[in-house]
Amino acid sequence: MMSGKRSIFEEVSGEKPTEPVVKTKEKKDARRSIARWLMAIFALVVLMIAVGGMTRLTDSGLSITEWRPVTGAVPPLSAEAWDSEFEKYRAIPEYQLQNKGMSLSEFKVIYWWEWGHRQLGRVIGLVWAIGFLYFLARKQIPRGWIPPLLTLGALGGLQGAIGWWMVSSGLTGTMLDVASYRLATHLGLAFVILGLTAWFAMKIQKPEADLLQARRRRETGLLRVTSILLAGTFLQIILGALVAGIDAGRSYTDWPLMGGAFFPATAWDLTPFWSNFFENAGLVQFNHRLLGYIIFLGAVFVWWRSRSVPVAAIRRSYAVMMAFFVGQIALGVLTVVYAAPWYLGISHQLLGVALFTAIISARFHSAYPPEERIARGA
Repeated sequence: MMSGKRSIFEEVSGEKPTEPVVKTKEKKDARRSIARWLMAIFALVVLMIAVGGMTRLTDSGLSITEWRPVTGAVPPLSAEAWDSEFEKYRAIPEYQLQNKGMSLSEFKVIYWWEWGHRQLGRVIGLVWAIGFLYFLARKQIPRGWIPPLLTLGALGGLQGAIGWWMVSSGLTGTMLDVASYRLATHLGLAFVILGLTAWFAMKIQKPEADLLQARRRRETGLLRVTSILLAGTFLQIILGALVAGIDAGRSYTDWPLMGGAFFPATAWDLTPFWSNFFENAGLVQFNHRLLGYIIFLGAVFVWWRSRSVPVAAIRRSYAVMMAFFVGQIALGVLTVVYAAPWYLGISHQLLGVALFTAIISARFHSAYPPEERIARGA
């Protein structure tokens, strides 16, 4: 009977651990695959924001006057179909008050921008659905990750509905563009989806045990101030959408003053009083500028604080974030001075995407510091 016992120092056969090792490798591979799928969605959302920006800058957003989530995927394929779409556009205020006399060929240009924007939304939804169902069917989604991934899909569907809610605001009355606050809601939700997708992609690559260990090393104070900075930057993005929605970037083109003064003289011209915060070009641009200065000073403070952290990866992520902040401030000034031409406007928006992502990356590094990146002698 004693012969069946093994010493605790006896070498264990290499055959028995094979299955757990294989399973662990499969789980890691599944996490990497899901992360790659999420990064593909992230890239598509960035492209969606860019195309959406160009759709706005080319005044193309009202060219399609109906919301047909399924049949709308097919563009006009005949002369009769094009005439029908053009006739619908000629019935809305934008054509009657601003674009009267537009030719069919000119209409096709703005139509394709809006069609491409909507089609890209359908592609994103399809990529999400196919990926989610694939990983779900193969039982590769880690425990606790189904609700977050479902949330992304739900937010994508909501974004489509808000997009139509935005477009519908410009189809009646005397509106020449969509309502600025609806545009801000639409862009704000796009950045929420973008941020969650980036965060999930970074987090799902690490096993829960590794995340638990990393959390014990987290830089709590730095994480807290970075979260405040992220919230402030998100608010600045919303204000930027309000600027874009009423073309406020072209109202005052001097800097650092506005019309020769610190505070614009036209700031309170509208009634009722509260409408100035959404529709007064002078006040909307002033608020965007002022918050930009405040956030930049906050970013300098957060970056300076990160320099004392011993983890090199954290310091690098905050240095990248700070570089994007400097670039965004400089580009914002250029956009104002040159009266927001389309190429500067879209560059400013895309650099905002890069900045927002850099803050999320820095926040992730401070929340889950990589142990192997600790710099010696720092």
